Amino acid sequence: MVDNQILKDLSERLAKIVPMAEDLRDDARTRMEQVLKKSLQDLDVLTRDDFEVQTRALERAEQRIAELERTLSAMEARLNAIESSADGAAD
Repeated sequence: MVDNQILKDLSERLAKIVPMAEDLRDDARTRMEQVLKKSLQDLDVLTRDDFEVQTRALERAEQRIAELERTLSAMEARLNAIESSADGAAD
């Protein structure tokens, strides 16, 4: 009987402690996340989402630069052709 009473008391005490432990765990997790986020911000570390956004923006910029380089090359070729025909007509 004594063993059963001890187990019953222990069980009741543990049942009372568990909700408090869950609250403490949640509070600790929240605080750790806040500290980690602050530390990463101080280090200028990007989140994965921010990194992907920046990567896409860079890819678009590279495509636009390539487009502009092709346009510039075509304009230079036309200018050279005009200059060549002007030189040929002047001779």
